[in-house]
Amino acid sequence: MNIKKIIMNLAPVLGLLILVAVFFVMGNIKGINVQYGLKSIFNQSVVVAIVATGAIFIYTLGSFDISLGASTAVSPLVGGIVYLKTENLFLVFASCVGVAVVVALADSILASVFHLPVFVTTIAMLSVLNALVLMLITVGGTGSEVAVPMTAVKGLDNIFFKLAVLILYFALCIFFFDFTPIGRKEKYLGGNPLCAKLTGISMNKFSIIAFVICGLGVGLGAFLSIVYSPTLTRNTASSVGMDVIIAIVFGGMPVSGGARSRIYAAMIGAFSMTFLSQIMVMLNLNSGMGQIVKAIIFLLVVYIAAGERKTKVLPR
Repeated sequence: MNIKKIIMNLAPVLGLLILVAVFFVMGNIKGINVQYGLKSIFNQSVVVAIVATGAIFIYTLGSFDISLGASTAVSPLVGGIVYLKTENLFLVFASCVGVAVVVALADSILASVFHLPVFVTTIAMLSVLNALVLMLITVGGTGSEVAVPMTAVKGLDNIFFKLAVLILYFALCIFFFDFTPIGRKEKYLGGNPLCAKLTGISMNKFSIIAFVICGLGVGLGAFLSIVYSPTLTRNTASSVGMDVIIAIVFGGMPVSGGARSRIYAAMIGAFSMTFLSQIMVMLNLNSGMGQIVKAIIFLLVVYIAAGERKTKVLPR
């Protein structure tokens, strides 16, 4: 492995470490409570990190799911309504995960049955889910929100529980991605789908597996959304869909998938993005300017990755 390749692989990690260092330095200079800031960063990052980690399986195939944010909004709304009917947190958890997995299965099965690109089916699903958000709030809530009592989830609203969920799901994804044929074959499908098909690897089968694993992550993220903010509105998880895409790119994974896909990219990207946001808040940049900075970095990372890929010559 040459030096340039090593630097490219380590760049996302180094970027995160630099952002952490800048956060601590600026926090001390400005007299900000760094411990409280770290807790806020973790709470803001954990849902995106979990959903994006599951989304790696879809992106590895070269596919693209634009409905993840809407699914992360519908699932906690269903869970909140279930709690208001049953007052049972286990059923809330099961509902969040169940709804998210069903939505993910619907995306992959529709794409397989009608032989459509996954991107097309997820656009259609996005419209359906956005309509469901409004319907669930109207039918199961007050018309503007679905409110789970804060006392019901207070015992789970702590760093240890959220960190345990994140670590367990991340470990599960690492196992499937790096230590089973699932990850290897998905990289093959994403890198060269024609050759993979000729060797007998089923795109439909591994697409369904990828979406189910991702759906599990969406369900876990949805449940943590209830734990962190039990008052659910139409804006719940509204930015998750775009945040997932940015996190994956920030983490150094090419959006085209294939052999260069890395399961840890989502985790690195999610926390990098949040640290960057907090630093921009310290610099008194408004949210609009923050979005512009993120967009510029996003385009720059994609450009560098695409340029580096174009220089590669296929082996003969």
